[in-house]
Amino acid sequence: MMEKTNEDWVAMSDKAIIRAIGAYIRHQRLEQNRTQAQVAEDAGINRWTLSQIENGESITLATLIQILRVLDLIHLLSIFTIEETVSPIAYARLQEKKKKRARPKPKANDSNGDLGW
Repeated sequence: MMEKTNEDWVAMSDKAIIRAIGAYIRHQRLEQNRTQAQVAEDAGINRWTLSQIENGESITLATLIQILRVLDLIHLLSIFTIEETVSPIAYARLQEKKKKRARPKPKANDSNGDLGW
């Protein structure tokens, strides 16, 4: 399943997606030459729990994050970053509000300034 580079995630069932994630985790763990026991201990989970995800069983999101962190794959979650964008109209309005000229600041010893009362 991991040989395919263009998975059609939309067409896959939830169970198939979980199996693909588990296969990916197993592949990455083996690429790093780490045992299930090593990864599980570093993640603070049971080896059985790691075995469950690698075999396509459901686990909690928190557990998945712990496993990704231990395998140094936490960067995969960057896809969930929300980037603020400005519409062209809002950008044009911001540009209109920009200063177009400078005004001199009043001098500190100006007689019309603070009278010291």
